[in-house]
Amino acid sequence: MSLIEFSLLDQTSSNSVISTTPNNLLNWSRLSGLWPLLYGTSCCFIEFASLKGSRFDFDLYELVPRSSPRQADLILTAGMVTMKMAPSLVRLYEQMPEPKYVIAMGACTITGRMFSMDSYSTVRGVDKLFPVDVYLPGCLPKPEAVIDAFTKLHKKIAQNKNRCFTTRHKLYVRRSIHIGTYEQELLYQSPSTLHISSETFFKSKSPVSSYKLVN
Repeated sequence: MSLIEFSLLDQTSSNSVISTTPNNLLNWSRLSGLWPLLYGTSCCFIEFASLKGSRFDFDLYELVPRSSPRQADLILTAGMVTMKMAPSLVRLYEQMPEPKYVIAMGACTITGRMFSMDSYSTVRGVDKLFPVDVYLPGCLPKPEAVIDAFTKLHKKIAQNKNRCFTTRHKLYVRRSIHIGTYEQELLYQSPSTLHISSETFFKSKSPVSSYKLVN
């Protein structure tokens, strides 16, 4: 494109021409219309519901909540996540198209809070399941803090260069590491003598060590 071909454009509409890059254009289009998927399991989600009122005017931030993960590019998790809920939450995250973003709202979502104290059934932070872009601490976070989290996410999206990648997540079922009296029957089972021949049974002269509990 030479200046001779667009001489009229340069003279009449010089102030309306904006030079940019494809990455900046894509980032501008993404942050101008985020479609969040709301995943609330506890009382933190009630504070988010108050944003839809006339006091905070949720529509000013051009956020359109969606009910399907295939139509959302942002997931907001609020509340405690258990081990049984983790596979479903990861499945929702993987069904979202790229690029996608995550906001962790509340102390229970970020660290597990008091529910994860010596508990085998809770996830100690959703960042163990998928990457989190913005952490929103507090119990409960105020609506103003939620608005600030969306503002920080907008700034982060505007500075992204290329984030069209896909992360595969695999969940592994591990055995509990907690050892106590309540798990004695599960962790230790006395050997049965029904399937042992009499010759092998009487050859063993060494005493069998007693089971010791580790608290």
